[in-house]
Amino acid sequence: MFRSIKSPLGIIVSSAVFFATAMVLWLAISEHEDLYHKAVRGNVNALATNLTDELAVVLEGDSVNFAELNVVLAQLEAYDNIISASVYDDDGTLLVQVDGKAVERATSPVTENALEAQTPAGFFTENNDLVSIHYIGEPAMLKGYLKVVTDVSTPVTRSKRALLFQAMPLVFVILLVTIGISLYFLSRLLRPLYSLSRFTQQVNETKDYALRYETGHKNEISKLGNSINNLLEMIEVELTINYEQNQTLIEQQQTMTRLANYDSLTGLPNRQFVMDNLRLELARARRADEDLVLMFFDLDGFKGINDSLGHETGDLILIEVADRVTTMLREGDLVARLGGDEFIILPDRDTSRASIENMANRVITAFSEPFQLRGLALTVGVSLGIAKASDADFDLSQLMSNADLAMYRSKARGRGTYTIFTPDMVESHKRKLSIANSIDQAISNNEFQVYYQPKIDGKGIIIGFEALIRWVHPDFGMIMPAEFIPIAEQGGKISAITRWVIEQVCVEMSALRQRLQRRFRVSINLSGHDLRHSGLFDSIHALFIKHNINPEYIEFEVTESAYLENFALSNKFFRRVSNMGCAIALDDFGTGYSSLSYLTQISIDTLKIDRQFICELETSERSRLVTGTIIDLAKRLSLTICAEGIENHEQWEYLLEHGCDHVQGFLFSKPIPLSQFDALPARFERRTLMQSNL
Repeated sequence: MFRSIKSPLGIIVSSAVFFATAMVLWLAISEHEDLYHKAVRGNVNALATNLTDELAVVLEGDSVNFAELNVVLAQLEAYDNIISASVYDDDGTLLVQVDGKAVERATSPVTENALEAQTPAGFFTENNDLVSIHYIGEPAMLKGYLKVVTDVSTPVTRSKRALLFQAMPLVFVILLVTIGISLYFLSRLLRPLYSLSRFTQQVNETKDYALRYETGHKNEISKLGNSINNLLEMIEVELTINYEQNQTLIEQQQTMTRLANYDSLTGLPNRQFVMDNLRLELARARRADEDLVLMFFDLDGFKGINDSLGHETGDLILIEVADRVTTMLREGDLVARLGGDEFIILPDRDTSRASIENMANRVITAFSEPFQLRGLALTVGVSLGIAKASDADFDLSQLMSNADLAMYRSKARGRGTYTIFTPDMVESHKRKLSIANSIDQAISNNEFQVYYQPKIDGKGIIIGFEALIRWVHPDFGMIMPAEFIPIAEQGGKISAITRWVIEQVCVEMSALRQRLQRRFRVSINLSGHDLRHSGLFDSIHALFIKHNINPEYIEFEVTESAYLENFALSNKFFRRVSNMGCAIALDDFGTGYSSLSYLTQISIDTLKIDRQFICELETSERSRLVTGTIIDLAKRLSLTICAEGIENHEQWEYLLEHGCDHVQGFLFSKPIPLSQFDALPARFERRTLMQSNL
């Protein structure tokens, strides 16, 4: 708004002078008004004193002489500011009232009423008029009152106006002179500052830091000029130093470029460098109608070493990995570290399948020997994913994604191997994503179904069912649990599915009881994720109450590994469930930890022999020994033993001979929905099953 500091300072000074003058003038007028009021009161009081003496003489008689009273009061007609004068007797009754010259200026009509008895003498303001009450005679021998009403505002206004008209010209002249003198001295004070401003502008335009400002006084502006001179000297010195350092910076630029493009730990090209080059190579390959191969791998077991032995050991392994891979590559092949334990290899332009597989095998073989570090032999393998640029339409992001997808497929296959990307992997990946994203909707839309597989006792009678979930997807059709359960566990949705199964079994329990007119149990599977869920028991209890379920009809199954991975939580949960009346079954026994010590610490009712042992009963003596041992152990611990996966009569006969209590499998029935229960026989006969096998 203001280009110069002089303008705002001038405005501030002028405003200050004007304000000070106005305040002085206002105080003078106020003091003048107060003095005028005091003078009027003194004059009225002196006039009233003379009148009360004369009125006292008139009021000495027994009768009032109104004519004489009027004569006495007529003296007030000579005064311009008297509005009225009134005489009252000692009771406050009005005797005589005389209007003065100022009656026409009265703010309201002059009407005198009786005064109250013993009204005190003094002055007060009424309707901006000055009213005074005076005693006639001594207070002890009061003869009456004299009331005088005086116009004060009109003469005061006239007096103030006259004062202003007389003082304003002089005040205005003094104000202008004061402001002019102030601005003059202000300009003189700011003149060195203007000179300093012009100097700094000159330095800015010429870039000549050898210029110096000439200081003549010892005020603040001169000190500022000296500071600027010192600053210019420092700038000259810094320019010299900067010039000398410029060559050093140029030399360091190459080092910085290397640090930006190469990994400081392994010396291999880093992510930024390889991505930039890969983008150029993809463009070149597209133009030349050639293909390009990308190999992506990370280290198997590296995280465990890093966590247990420390990052320093991990760094040494990464250095050794870089050395091993670099030494086995051909000239022209590129290896780079993306970060962490992730590396990529960009082979030279030979993209034949034989060449790719040969290189992949050489990379895997390079890690067959353990790393000898600090007296330890550390084994680290690799999982390798291979992708071609043509499969990614020469898109860098898609190429990296394909290689990453192939690498994780290698990990799923057991690690220490390589996988070449194929387009069906994308479809498989998309299917997994679609399944993962559809689980919540499937629960809301009741796309899941509960299938039941019968459990049979030694007499062939159905004594229970295992509840198994199936998913009828609107797009993919029937999806089996082996596919969607792992996806649900990875996405944290397994607990919601478990709650849905429990509630659906509760809903269908009444129909089950109508079709099976005896006591039975329905087994429901729980995962390790369910056992870690703190609200699982409360949810089960609430569902049992909601659907009026007898807990003795429910059995919960959990795998051996899931139980022991969450041992404390599992024990607490199953103890509460058992106290409620439900049964507990330990599934897949013998395939997990296989430690007998924990069997004395857990609360279970049933041991289930895994189908792995049942399938090998006819071919493996070891499986028969293990199965017999498990049955004998369960009997000694007073546990019920159940075998699953029974597919032929010989397996059933063997288990019956060794004392197995319950069995289930395709020999009797596949898992079926509730609607097909009518097809189940009342009892499974051995002879009938034997004939069906034949």
